[in-house]
Amino acid sequence: MPDSGDVEILGARWQEGAAGRALRERLGIQLQETQLADKLQVGEVLALFRSFYRQSHTVDEVLGLVELDEKRKARVATLSGGQKQRLAVACALVSKPELLFLDEPTTGLDPQSRRQLWDIIRRFRADGGTVLLTTHYMEEAERLCDRVAIMDHGKVIALGTPRELIASLGAEHVIEFSLVDGAPDVSDAVRGLSGVTAVRPAATGGGGGVSLTVKELHRTLPALLTLLQQRQLELASLTTHHATLDDVFVSLTGRQLRDT
Repeated sequence: MPDSGDVEILGARWQEGAAGRALRERLGIQLQETQLADKLQVGEVLALFRSFYRQSHTVDEVLGLVELDEKRKARVATLSGGQKQRLAVACALVSKPELLFLDEPTTGLDPQSRRQLWDIIRRFRADGGTVLLTTHYMEEAERLCDRVAIMDHGKVIALGTPRELIASLGAEHVIEFSLVDGAPDVSDAVRGLSGVTAVRPAATGGGGGVSLTVKELHRTLPALLTLLQQRQLELASLTTHHATLDDVFVSLTGRQLRDT
């Protein structure tokens, strides 16, 4: 029993008993790591999970949703990492949930498997479902989420749409550069360049790099190159990109985003 407070989901108060069970049947939950019996076949796993609910997809239907039709008779132990994650999502979808909780569903997956799961999530949303997603991948949040809450040390430090959060940087582009070993620090000098709104250590490059958030890339980049040429400083690396949620996270926390 809870010590205090109330939880309300889908307009209903969380409680024990028959009412609580009815609410739980409207939810789907996929954990970061789901331990399924290795010797069971994929179809058997889904048949087991659907037996827990009064309303559910058929095994064939849910296999189609996660594109595992050809693995129906394969044992869990023989599945790849991406296939196991899709099976875990299938177990969460089998009850035809209205609200789907996904806990870091793509951690450790290769790019192809990650995008396959993104497609599954997009289809669920397109059919009217709601997703609550936790992830360490800012690109994933930017592509999939209508609203994003950035958390640091257990507290929400920013909340908004991806576009709103990126706009909070005050600029649309990021320049990251580093100089050859032994070059002096130029952080103070580049702060005065036209269009620079923020200067901080670069999140990539192994340390020593500088990251500039800028309004007009076509003006700031030539000014930066001119400054370095005047000071006879040699670039070791230089990259530019549109501002992303990853830049927002680093700007707010001062740390590079890393998997845990």
